Amino acid sequence: MADTTETLTEPEKPEKASSLVKQGSLLSLLTLGSRVMGLIREMVKAALLGTTPLSDAFTVAFMIPNLFRRLFAEGSIAVAFIPTFKGYLIEGNKEKTKEFLSSFITLLTFLVTLAVLIGMALTPILVPIFSLKELDETILLTQIMFPFLALISFAAFLQGILNTHSIFAPSGVAPIVLNVVIIIAAYALSPFMKNPARAMAVGVIVGGTLQALIQWPAVHRLGYRISFTSLKKAFTNPGTRTVLRLIGPTIIGMAAYQLNDLVSTALAGKAGPGVVSSLQYSLRLQELFLGIFAVSIGTVLLPDLAGFAKKSQWDEYNQRLITAMDIIALITIPVTVFSIQQGEVIIRLLFQANSFNEESVALTKIAFTYHIVGLFFIAINRILAPAFYAQSDSKSPTLAGILSFIVNMILAALLVGPMKGGGVALALTLASMVNTAFLLLFLRKNPQVAVGRAVASALGYTTKLALFSVIAVLPIIYLNPLLLSLFKGRGRLIGYGVPLLLNGLVFGAIGVTLLVLSKDKQARYIGKSLKRRL
Repeated sequence: MADTTETLTEPEKPEKASSLVKQGSLLSLLTLGSRVMGLIREMVKAALLGTTPLSDAFTVAFMIPNLFRRLFAEGSIAVAFIPTFKGYLIEGNKEKTKEFLSSFITLLTFLVTLAVLIGMALTPILVPIFSLKELDETILLTQIMFPFLALISFAAFLQGILNTHSIFAPSGVAPIVLNVVIIIAAYALSPFMKNPARAMAVGVIVGGTLQALIQWPAVHRLGYRISFTSLKKAFTNPGTRTVLRLIGPTIIGMAAYQLNDLVSTALAGKAGPGVVSSLQYSLRLQELFLGIFAVSIGTVLLPDLAGFAKKSQWDEYNQRLITAMDIIALITIPVTVFSIQQGEVIIRLLFQANSFNEESVALTKIAFTYHIVGLFFIAINRILAPAFYAQSDSKSPTLAGILSFIVNMILAALLVGPMKGGGVALALTLASMVNTAFLLLFLRKNPQVAVGRAVASALGYTTKLALFSVIAVLPIIYLNPLLLSLFKGRGRLIGYGVPLLLNGLVFGAIGVTLLVLSKDKQARYIGKSLKRRL
């Protein structure tokens, strides 16, 4: 079994491991808050809308602007803006930095405004491909929420500035605010609107506005006074030209991703009422685990890797990447094994109320079982992608993404018939595995990156963690029915919450004991880092 912790001296390795944990811990805590609030938002939606056609309508309407968000917000910021902005900070020319920021915000404003106007105009043509019963309502909800694309793009721009300066708290708080506002709007505005879906749509716009505004004071405190410039200057600025060059391949990849998501959702819409919503509920659970750790570590990792790459500090680059991959494995493998066994209990605890009935539980459980198997691969992809972006290489992850999305579309089309929503979920998991394989293959193009060492470490470490997780879950298989029977009929919170908690404690205790007995170094470094923060 490979153990990369021996590749550096003991004094160096703990510092780098704990540094990543320290930087990511606050963001992980805030992301946990965001994901929990996002889960509560889905619980509210489940209670008010269940897996009804109206729930499908809101799900699709909210999904469409979010697809384009990945292009204008996460795509441009992560792939192109942060590495370019990091270069300006290293250069240290304040005037050039100011000109770049002004040019970028001008360019971003122009592009997202154009996208919103075109998107709202094309909504009546786009929505019918999903074959939903609530067609007119879906069109209206989509048009209400399309400006969210612009709002979240501005929020991502501000987040990019702050993250490059290793400031993560405001961007961690912002999505919490968004979810809180949507939840409040769902209950506060529903009595005054035709249905709760419209109330939640208004909450999306208000929350998106606050998500951008809440980060501005932190940017202002850094001393940035960003203003708009002419479109000519925006397009000719060397920095924005670099951004456009970097993001060009990503646009192609994101277009493939959007097409893939649209096709998958359209296939799910034809599989029967409620399938689209059940997939969304399942993904929300998966993203709860994914966002807490993978997104947080990936967010912290990108500025660090970008700095190491620009300074040709490849030893530091490799060790930081390997450490991040090991930490992701340490979290996701046990979570996956436990969630597979406890999936139905989790779904009943979180969602089963009012409109969310037994059929909704069954649909969501099938999707969740196949989604959660891909947790490790999706999480590791969130770590591998910044490894390319830090080298100003957006072509390789784009090509890997296109290839995996093609696999996803083909598999979804083949599996949705016999497996319905489960087939769409399984297709995503298998495509994520393909994406991981291609990312690792393409990362080998740079001889300075120790891909072989990283893969050896990941294979050995994940095998060990999988074995420990299976050992830890065996008692749960026998304990779970007894606990459910013991607390049956005491309400949803007690009836499912207490068994889930007790099962989790038993699983965690066995897992931690096995890690301690095996003297697991990553777990020890995380424990020491957390202890110092307490």
